[in-house]
Amino acid sequence: MQSSCCNNRIQVRSRREFLEKSSYGFGAMALQYLLGASQALAAPTAAMNPLAPKAPPFPPKAKQVIFLFMEGGPSHMDTFDPKPTLNQLEGQPLPPSFLKGDVQLAQINAKESKLMGSRRTFKRYGQSGLEVSDVFPRVAEFADDMAVIRSCYHESIIHGPALSMLHSGSIRLGYPSLGSWVVYGLGTESQNLPAYMVMSDTFIRGSKSLFGSGFLPATYQGTLVNTQGTPFDNLVPPAEMDPKSQRIVLDQLRTWNERHLEERPDDTSLQARISNFELAFRMQTACPELNDFSTEPESIHKLYGLDTPVTACYGRMCLMARRMVERGVRFVHLYNNDWDTHQECDKRHMENSRQTDLPMAGLLTDLKLRGLLESTLVIWAGEFGRTPVMQGNSGRDHNPYGFTIWMAGGGIKGGKVIGATDEIGWAAAEDRVHVHDVHATILALLGFDHKKLTYFDSGRDQRLTGVGDEGSHAFTQKLLA
Repeated sequence: MQSSCCNNRIQVRSRREFLEKSSYGFGAMALQYLLGASQALAAPTAAMNPLAPKAPPFPPKAKQVIFLFMEGGPSHMDTFDPKPTLNQLEGQPLPPSFLKGDVQLAQINAKESKLMGSRRTFKRYGQSGLEVSDVFPRVAEFADDMAVIRSCYHESIIHGPALSMLHSGSIRLGYPSLGSWVVYGLGTESQNLPAYMVMSDTFIRGSKSLFGSGFLPATYQGTLVNTQGTPFDNLVPPAEMDPKSQRIVLDQLRTWNERHLEERPDDTSLQARISNFELAFRMQTACPELNDFSTEPESIHKLYGLDTPVTACYGRMCLMARRMVERGVRFVHLYNNDWDTHQECDKRHMENSRQTDLPMAGLLTDLKLRGLLESTLVIWAGEFGRTPVMQGNSGRDHNPYGFTIWMAGGGIKGGKVIGATDEIGWAAAEDRVHVHDVHATILALLGFDHKKLTYFDSGRDQRLTGVGDEGSHAFTQKLLA
């Protein structure tokens, strides 16, 4: 027996092979029903375009996210969490009472360590009187738009697991990043650009795992954008290939890939490859326009610091972020290095400030003037804070027990401080906010109940905030009130 289906995609050479292939299909249908995944069979359009925009279950406050990540761990008591008591205790030994419970020191000897006050000056800004140090004088001008959370914490003192926790909600590798969860839930409003874009001024510690899709389909992973030269590699077709010929090649390639995929429906990397070929074709037109800053007036170049060498790199990243969300990109992730200040903490923080403060303020200014800040959630964070004791030559060690992040836009009520660390900035003491609480709140602002945005993997419904963790509803309400 030799036959084929009408579209010539499935070849059947015998009755035995026909029954074998058919039985696989019936089994898959039954399994999908048992796992509650029958909706996938009824939604072929979503399967054909997994990045199609989707409405969240609840009315969203925010539609897009810009994540300003300060890799290495900025010192909270030198930036957004003033500690006058710490300054008064300068040079004294760390009191033993601060080493109770789970708190411990990783790289410094507690008996020999001395408390080190901040060298920075804090001022009150805006009508709210929010206190910010002179590390970020330009960003501080947006005090009334910012909600500063001074009581964040998690469980890892090591960079790798801490980075993973901030980005994926787990200290273990292989879990989807925050951006991937957002795109999985919402899709994207831009069909000509990647839904999730990543930029870095130098390197990314932890590399692609921090913006990977983990066990989610590979379609939802982040796309790394070059910050020097051409933003996207291999995007320009050969000179001898005209658009019509390229379209013919892509159509044939899609036919072959889809035929290949029919026998491998669980191969998400193949699904992503098919989608990426089509996206790359559309990007050939969209990306040159995205990267063309000549259309921006001189005032915008100056606003972001593109005219000054020290701010030009990060300023370009921030301007690109605005242009991306303006064009419907769902999640933009900017990495700045390196805040890991084991030596000369104050000096290094001021150097990093000169690179980032003006561009970040420019981004907030631009978003606000264009009416984009209302729908764009801006998040500033590192993987942890720093210790109040001196390490080495005026440095500070890692501190996950209490640190600061801030948010602005996207429904956030600004001009407020949530939570507090103890009097020397060692650990979160009031309204403690775990990273899972932060992630739950981000999803809530985007219109999701974090307990219901799930993906079935390894025998359970997985989620960003971890199975069994309820998240903090109270924290979310404080950001919105």
